[in-house]
Amino acid sequence: MPKIEELKRAIEKGALDQTFSTLYPDGAENARRRYLDAIDAYADLFGTEDDVALFSAPGRTEIGGNHTDHNHGRVLAGSVDLDVIAVAAKTEDGFARVHSQGFRPDVVELSDLSVHREEIGKSPALLRGVAQGFCDRGLKVGSFRAYTTSNVPKGSGVSSSAAFEVLLGTIMDHFYNEGKLPAIEIAKIAQFAEREYFGKPCGLMDQAACALGGVAMIDFADNTNPVVEKLSFSLEEAGLKMCLVSVGGDHADLTDCYAAIPARMKAVAKVFGKETLSQVSWEEFLENLPTVREKTDDTAALAALHFLLDTRRVLLQKEALLKGDVTAFLKLVKESGHSSFEALQNVLVPREGHSQGAAIALNLAAHLLKEKGAWRIHGGGFGGTTQNFVPAEQVPAFKAAMESVFGENSCQVLSIRPVGPIRLI
Repeated sequence: MPKIEELKRAIEKGALDQTFSTLYPDGAENARRRYLDAIDAYADLFGTEDDVALFSAPGRTEIGGNHTDHNHGRVLAGSVDLDVIAVAAKTEDGFARVHSQGFRPDVVELSDLSVHREEIGKSPALLRGVAQGFCDRGLKVGSFRAYTTSNVPKGSGVSSSAAFEVLLGTIMDHFYNEGKLPAIEIAKIAQFAEREYFGKPCGLMDQAACALGGVAMIDFADNTNPVVEKLSFSLEEAGLKMCLVSVGGDHADLTDCYAAIPARMKAVAKVFGKETLSQVSWEEFLENLPTVREKTDDTAALAALHFLLDTRRVLLQKEALLKGDVTAFLKLVKESGHSSFEALQNVLVPREGHSQGAAIALNLAAHLLKEKGAWRIHGGGFGGTTQNFVPAEQVPAFKAAMESVFGENSCQVLSIRPVGPIRLI
């Protein structure tokens, strides 16, 4: 690994330009400046004598299968060109130290990897949990220090937390395990850290999509060994752009809303003597719907209806992409969006005083795009972000309309990133 000044000279001379061009559609120039700034920030914190490495882990977008992963269903997901980057070095002091731009430093003593109740909901828990995940697999764990900076917005539905967790796992993997850990195992470690240490009952989709890169259909029927099918899909070749609209909702007090969705689905599965809805067929559900309503409630029954249709819909989306049938794909995106809104009910925030920005954004998109695009809630829902597939020629007008309502830079135009987390040097 190079020293700070040696690394800076190499970047300035274009040594990483080809890699930057692969990762970032706006080209190498902006990436050079961003990485050089990160290196300078690392040097300000830790000095210039370390042998350092550069890492990047992407955010993700869920393309199909809304709230299906946690009940072992299918998703269609992709990594995006927003990422968390790190300048990092191995150390020998027994601590993992991460300084993230704009946040207080996180410091974890690696001799104590027990769950700390006071860290729940805080980033040191993720550091500790990732290290424990490596230990549980008999892998090596060692100390390091890092400076990170991110352009993955928090609360945007692009999974800033999953990208950060996957980044930590990638650093530990390359520094102490020769970078040999499969991407899906890094994803599992990241999910373990978020569930067991951070305290968020997430599925595996966010972390898997960040770790795998490109577009993939993931079947979580066996959650310990998900089936991954990589797909070749170019938004640009389809004449589309993906626009994510952040409506400015505050997720801070909505954890119970997110947690209620998998709980409702599992309550319905229990009616059938199953652990998850992936073990219940659509035909079996319909035949026993009166019993489901009696033993749970209609909100749970609707959530189950959404799951069973949306996990099937992912297969149809995959087939449409393989055939190059963009019209069919967009139709299925809209069907998924309607199902999330009407059956899963994760668009409107069930709290007085909360804005209902996502509902406004979805209705505005329907007016703007009509039959020429598609729109749906993105990710967890409840007022966060909408996903829109917009014909390329309509993007300027679409972006202007959305930002007139939700503010400057609320509409992000994204590309699919072809690779997952990497060590650049």
